[in-house]
Amino acid sequence: MALPGILFFLVFHYIPMYGILLAFKNYNVYQGFFASEWVGFDNFKTLFGMYGFDRALKNTIIISLYQLVFAFPIPIILSIMLNELRHEMYKKFVQTSIYLPHFVSWIIISGILFAILSPSTGVIREIAQLFGYNGSIVNLLSSKEYFRSLLVVSNIWKEAGFGTVLYLATIATIDQQLYEAAKVDGAKKWQQIWHITLPGLRTTIVILLIFRVGSILNAGLDQVFALYNPQVYEVSEILDTYIYKLAFQDAKYDLATASGLFKSLIGLVLVLFTNYIAKKIDPESGLM
Repeated sequence: MALPGILFFLVFHYIPMYGILLAFKNYNVYQGFFASEWVGFDNFKTLFGMYGFDRALKNTIIISLYQLVFAFPIPIILSIMLNELRHEMYKKFVQTSIYLPHFVSWIIISGILFAILSPSTGVIREIAQLFGYNGSIVNLLSSKEYFRSLLVVSNIWKEAGFGTVLYLATIATIDQQLYEAAKVDGAKKWQQIWHITLPGLRTTIVILLIFRVGSILNAGLDQVFALYNPQVYEVSEILDTYIYKLAFQDAKYDLATASGLFKSLIGLVLVLFTNYIAKKIDPESGLM
């Protein structure tokens, strides 16, 4: 039964890893992969000195930290709120409503946001005019000041609901006798959540936090690529879009591979470091 899963990872994850050798070669499409000149770490030196790389790295870290601080706790809060709903039909309706955005592509969401936020034809403009306001409206999609916040808010709206799946599954495994005993001892609802629900979620929270910290250099290619524009490149160009342009616009496959390898190594270090800290704080937490 495990064979299909093993074959999947072998074919799509392990066998293609030989491609990272491209990061150490001066790739020439006419010479081919194996015949191209070996240049060692020259591609990394070139990459780190290229115009725009520092900006992309900075934007990636800032956007990821915003996502970590503001977006990561939302599924936890939503899960606890959903767990406290007692009307089953209403609970299922809310769950379905907050799950649905996850299955909508960022391309469609970008169109929806444009239809809402457009300063000339958007829904906000129409509502403002209904109330007699005819002044200018900030174009959030082209505003350097607000664009990062727009990324965070739209990501929360799209993914927070689906992010509750694991937390709700974990809450379902908590022994209900603990809640009954807490009620007998006079614990109020907030006390039950603080002393029973949250400790029951602790391991899941720590594991997901480790994964999130490890992917801090993945700020969301599909989201940023669908929403950004030249007016906000300065605050929205991330490593993923930078790599995309290197590979598919400039055909610098060796530099793009070097950048991807750099991201992966940083992610590995962050995962190991976060796991180490988690194990120090709580030996039962962490990945290993």
